[in-house]
Amino acid sequence: MSIVVPVFNEEESVELLIARVCEAMEGYDKAWELILVDDGSTDGTLAKARRSLERPALRLAIVELQRNFGQTAAMQAGIDAATGRLIATLDGDLQNDPCDIRAMAKALEDRELDLLVGWRKNRKDGLFLRKIPSWCANALIGRITGVRLHDYGCSLKLYRASIIKQVKLMGEMHRFIPAWVAGVVPSSRIGEMVVTHHPRTLGTSKYGISRTFRVILDLLSVLFFMRYKARPGHFFGSIGLAAGALSALILGYLFIDKVVFGNDIGTRPLLLIGFMLFLSSVQLITTGILAEMIARTYFRDDDTPNYVVRQTFRHN
Repeated sequence: MSIVVPVFNEEESVELLIARVCEAMEGYDKAWELILVDDGSTDGTLAKARRSLERPALRLAIVELQRNFGQTAAMQAGIDAATGRLIATLDGDLQNDPCDIRAMAKALEDRELDLLVGWRKNRKDGLFLRKIPSWCANALIGRITGVRLHDYGCSLKLYRASIIKQVKLMGEMHRFIPAWVAGVVPSSRIGEMVVTHHPRTLGTSKYGISRTFRVILDLLSVLFFMRYKARPGHFFGSIGLAAGALSALILGYLFIDKVVFGNDIGTRPLLLIGFMLFLSSVQLITTGILAEMIARTYFRDDDTPNYVVRQTFRHN
């Protein structure tokens, strides 16, 4: 098993985090490794993490990113570096409990799942700034994506490596990982499990209320990519055809009104609307064709990571 933990300015908790992971995995009957991804920390996080490289019986790798790329890119870097058959991810602020990992691994195997998502049923966060926006977001994401989960935002997740390595994480899409995975496997192979959530006692939260607005924008992107990633021409083309049909109706009506009834249509706003809809239709359809060409090029050639690794430290 590979345990991936992105950290950013967590110097107060990183050593305790490593100790707790070691305690939680003590006696685990299979090989495991811990991968810390330092996402451009500006404090002593990296230096303190490196102290644990000499810790006996700990297979530790520290991936130092060149700058702060964000949690999604850091998570992707850790997944790319992972060698385990199973991959667990969790936050580095000690709010997720590493002791849940072993139970999740058993549940994933017993239930024959490809992704098991943690559910912070008894969440230790503020009601108005964190819980209520999270509840609303989870309900909205589940309704739009069709993957019904109680807690999309929990970083404690367990994956089969062969599945998650087929998914490329971009932007700030880590909170939508179950939706991305649903594009690779049936949603019936995605489950959830109640996990422990601790109140934050060290460091400060990296998120604010502004994240709620970014979630809404990201959700629109997820919806587009889930349905039209491989066929963007259908998205733009369907809108273009609808605009073209409406334009044809308006211009046809005006044509009959002019030719049959002899009415003046040159100054009528409806004529302008009809022509604007026609131009919009042409523009949308050609945009769809261009998007199809770009998408095919992307799927053929894109293998560029969304992060840059400065160096990697491993247990000696």
